[in-house]
Amino acid sequence: MASCGATGQAEQGAPPPATESSAAPETRSASPAAKPPSVDEGWPRWGFTHTGVSANNVTREFEQAVAGALAGTPMLQNQHIMGFGALNPEPYPGQYYWEDLDSRMNVMRQSRATPVITLCCAPDWMKGGPEGPTEESAWGEHLEDAPYPEHFDDFAKLSAAVATRYKDVKYFMVWNEFKGFWKDHAKPADYKGYTQLYNKVYDAVKAARPDALVGGPYLGFDSNSGGDSELRGDWGVVNQNVLDAFNYWYENKKGADFIVVDGASVTDAHELLPDEFGALSKFSAVTEWLREKTDDLPVWWSEWYFVPEDGTKWDEPKRLAVQAASMMEFARSGAATALYWNPQAKQGPCQGCMWEPRSGALTPTGRLVTGFAKWFPAGARLESVESSDPAVRVLAQPEQLLLVNTTDKAVSTTVDGKDFALKAYEIKWSGR
Repeated sequence: MASCGATGQAEQGAPPPATESSAAPETRSASPAAKPPSVDEGWPRWGFTHTGVSANNVTREFEQAVAGALAGTPMLQNQHIMGFGALNPEPYPGQYYWEDLDSRMNVMRQSRATPVITLCCAPDWMKGGPEGPTEESAWGEHLEDAPYPEHFDDFAKLSAAVATRYKDVKYFMVWNEFKGFWKDHAKPADYKGYTQLYNKVYDAVKAARPDALVGGPYLGFDSNSGGDSELRGDWGVVNQNVLDAFNYWYENKKGADFIVVDGASVTDAHELLPDEFGALSKFSAVTEWLREKTDDLPVWWSEWYFVPEDGTKWDEPKRLAVQAASMMEFARSGAATALYWNPQAKQGPCQGCMWEPRSGALTPTGRLVTGFAKWFPAGARLESVESSDPAVRVLAQPEQLLLVNTTDKAVSTTVDGKDFALKAYEIKWSGR
């Protein structure tokens, strides 16, 4: 990430402390930000999901280094109960294996995280496979299978056991992207089956832990360049099958403490409409639609993506600039939570990883996420501040500005009465 700070060049990627503000000339107002959602006081809003490799998969010393780096700015951290770094938690009915979940939870505790658990995926014997530890081939072929309906109660019982074991976890997301309930996105999802599973899990977790907060449906908001659904913009049109699935779940759920969705600014055909930065307005449009639809339940983005998955490669400054601009959309539209899907690795180049695979030090991506967690939590009061150059996007709160150059050229601009020079795709933090 590019240099930061209110005075000249600072250490790359690290948001500066607030500086004393001075009287500034009146600026034109940007579009007003949405009223913050109703969430717990001090809710960090930002965080990440542990995936196949995380800090606990290297050495004890490495784990401590990463945990120490993350502890400087506590945030949300999420872990799935099976897959994505965790082995089968119930290889035999009623016999639990907690070692992997315990290990990931220890990382969260060491790094002062607000822990989240995703109740996915299901042990093999719940979805037509054999009892026992998951076989190597089954991870790739069957991890994303849904449990059979006759095992929905078993999965709910497992979910309750998870909630009972990890009493310091308050937040639980149910399942992941309708896995196994929506195999062909050209056809309607099995939203009735998912809702049945969700309701059983909701009841079981609430019975075991009345203090627990449960959310769903963890549905991907896919979009296309055209279509007939009501949720549309220059970025495309959300698949009507998505809206049908969401509406059925919302109308038939037992309850929900928050709404969980994910999605990409990219269309299903790998298009960025009208361009990579313009497409990001999809995140605001979906968030606003959900807040209105659900009487302002907190909206959680469990994952979000902004690079086409067709082999497209961007240089790191551009990728970071698009990521920062996407996070601005979540903040301005009043999303309660946004979890970054952390593509961590044990070694070698690791674009988008939050910490260096060798040292454990935070990368520019990690510093970007922690910067948002520090300066733009859910309760932050956003202020309307505009750049004199429209190519520079701005997010402001009373003590801090964040500027992003959305072009591949150097620009000069005036923001909040100060002059700034930004390199191509540069991200700059400035105290006010």
